[in-house]
Amino acid sequence: MTAFPRTQARLSALRRRMAETGTDLVALGPSSHMAWLTGVHPHGDERPVMVLVSQGYVGFLMPALNAAAARADTDLPFHSWRDDEGPEAALAALLQASAATGAGLSVVLDETMRTDFSLRLLDALDAPRRRFTNDTVGLLRAAKDETEFQAIKAAHLVNDRAVKTAFAALRLGMTEQDLVEVIKETYKAEGAALEFCSICFGASAGFPHHYPGATRLDHNMAVLIDTGCRLDGYPSDMTRCGFFGNPDDRYREVFGVVEQAVQAALSAAKPGARACDVDRAARDVIAAAGYGAQFLHRTGHGLGLDIHEPPYISANSDVVLAEGNVFSIEPGIYLEGQFGVRLEEIVILRAEGAEVFSGMARDMVVCGQ
Repeated sequence: MTAFPRTQARLSALRRRMAETGTDLVALGPSSHMAWLTGVHPHGDERPVMVLVSQGYVGFLMPALNAAAARADTDLPFHSWRDDEGPEAALAALLQASAATGAGLSVVLDETMRTDFSLRLLDALDAPRRRFTNDTVGLLRAAKDETEFQAIKAAHLVNDRAVKTAFAALRLGMTEQDLVEVIKETYKAEGAALEFCSICFGASAGFPHHYPGATRLDHNMAVLIDTGCRLDGYPSDMTRCGFFGNPDDRYREVFGVVEQAVQAALSAAKPGARACDVDRAARDVIAAAGYGAQFLHRTGHGLGLDIHEPPYISANSDVVLAEGNVFSIEPGIYLEGQFGVRLEEIVILRAEGAEVFSGMARDMVVCGQ
């Protein structure tokens, strides 16, 4: 038994899920899947590294170059190999220990693992049947435990303070990149690191994924701030919108429609609802207001160790949402050449519905008057 209790609990949950799904072997590469299951996150390069899990064994294919550093995070067995000998013998020994030697094994592959790693494993097996992690590791990761909730919550409270600081720092003539630096420094002072930051002044916000640049803040400009930090391994993500000057009736109208869409999606987000139902709740509000063609993306994405992970809240997803799922609700309306409005919350599903991580109001932030 591993001396790392979280790893043991997650291995037990994975093996139960493997039994339920008829899975013989799970193979994870140097990814967030591996980090979630084992606590190990080795450097990923061309050297094959993976962890294999069967009902009777779990062990790593581990380059000797990485073994000493990885050993600090796990007591699971290593099948190590050196550059001068290659990974073939170590992989064969790992498969033998895993009892992965029969024909037609059901194998789950890490969809984020390098193709050459996956093919090396599949080539070493006898006519395996393979699929990805959706109904095993991915499913388990989607239900956050209390420790994960607290880590995500802490990151979002830092994010709240950074976004409030950013709006307070708005000054005539500053660039979008100037405001990125304000947010970055706020994160640093809080012991967090910048994960991403999209600052959009004026017409820049008409593009959902604008990269901040040299656009300068002028009178009567819309401002969109979509930013996230990483704190103790977990990220935050939030979008707030405001206006530098006096917002006109069109901006106020669009802002109000997007807020109504957020509220509709929040109300629809309950355990047992389908992801497409939550998407539809937001989309119907925007379409009814005449802006359906200007809502250019899905309503949300999951969040955990990765900033984007399942479940995805989209019109074509029949995934049934469950208690503990964490995901964004972020409808938007984008008027190219004018402005855009997106309001984003990250929520966790509780038995009674969606709980928002951020403590910052979604109210329009009006400044510079």
